[in-house]
Amino acid sequence: MALYDAVVRALLIEDDRTIAEFVARGLKEAGFVIDHQSDGEVGLEAALGQRYDVAIVDVMLPKRDGLSVIDELRRRGVTTPVLILSARRSVDDRVKGLQAGGDDYLTKPFAFAELLARVQALVRRASRAPEPTTLTVEDLVLDLLSRRVTRNGQTIDLRPREFTLLEYLMRNAGKVVSKTMILSHVWEYNFDPQTNIVDVLVSRLREKIDRPFERKLLHTVRGVGYVLRA
Repeated sequence: MALYDAVVRALLIEDDRTIAEFVARGLKEAGFVIDHQSDGEVGLEAALGQRYDVAIVDVMLPKRDGLSVIDELRRRGVTTPVLILSARRSVDDRVKGLQAGGDDYLTKPFAFAELLARVQALVRRASRAPEPTTLTVEDLVLDLLSRRVTRNGQTIDLRPREFTLLEYLMRNAGKVVSKTMILSHVWEYNFDPQTNIVDVLVSRLREKIDRPFERKLLHTVRGVGYVLRA
């Protein structure tokens, strides 16, 4: 089971003591810090009063059912990812759970390995950093939204394949990429690796992003491929 370097807090709202102990013990062993509440009202208060990385919510709860707990959290702007636990197996019940604001739905009985995999996936998805809108290597800047490329403040006009190649190289800055990798990414299907179309495209790109400038960024690694680096 995966252990986490940082504290990952999970809220478990489950009134079945056996299931709650089983889930809590397994998640603790996987590196989570667990808070457990056994009714919907107290569970809602906990979710509103503390930041959690993930919540696991049973549908059938005393005092307040799980779907209304989730609905209230979403109404108040709480975006904590929620895994719904339920004995109800119909498609309609799953749809209702997701419409209430749940992110995933697991029916009872379940294997703990599946619950853990789903919880970990929700945590990964929620913690993933947003995609950058610009890529930068030294003074070379590529804007993914406007598709504008500049170096040292000077605009560089690129053809579509040149732009695609540069984006690929910048996303892999410091890593050597082979001709085969470039062929697969830029043309999206395979040519004969012996063809010189990659060399021609790299040469055209180098003329635009390197030749007018003193510092060279696009380097050839003989017999291997190309790398973009200072």
